Amino acid sequence: MQNTSQTYRLVRLALFVALAIMLHIFEAMLPLPYLFPGAKLGLANIISLFVLLLFGFKDALLVSFLRTILGGLMSGTFLTITFWLSFSGGIASTLVMGACYRLAKGDIGTIGLSVVGALTHNLAQITVAALLIGNWGIFVYLPYLIFFALPTGFFVGLVTNQLERFQSGSIPRP
Repeated sequence: MQNTSQTYRLVRLALFVALAIMLHIFEAMLPLPYLFPGAKLGLANIISLFVLLLFGFKDALLVSFLRTILGGLMSGTFLTITFWLSFSGGIASTLVMGACYRLAKGDIGTIGLSVVGALTHNLAQITVAALLIGNWGIFVYLPYLIFFALPTGFFVGLVTNQLERFQSGSIPRP
């Protein structure tokens, strides 16, 4: 029975990684007017947060790790500055969301976790960008990223909350 549950876990994680990559690619194709470079919807983070809530921290971290690696390979940004920004943001946000989820023990909701993750994602990206280009003046850009992180984090949390409700049966299936 142990072998079956391990196989089920691997298949489940592979499907979530594939979904996250699809959302990443879909978001890259959206003709959104980006006022500031780096400001994105963060649709793939829906999957990371959903996995964190349903299956735990280790699986969420694995999904985030694989999503950023494979997404970078598929989009042609692997090992470029864009990749390192995405990778650092994705891993840092999953680590902080996992810590908040564990430490708050239910006192923080899905939307709160998502907003914390979005803020962490931007802070990690700015820090890595400053390290890579050797210019700490880039931190003046952080308030603009935070301005976009709040509504996008709220949106990602709202969608994840609905997915969780749908999965639990609170929302009737079609």
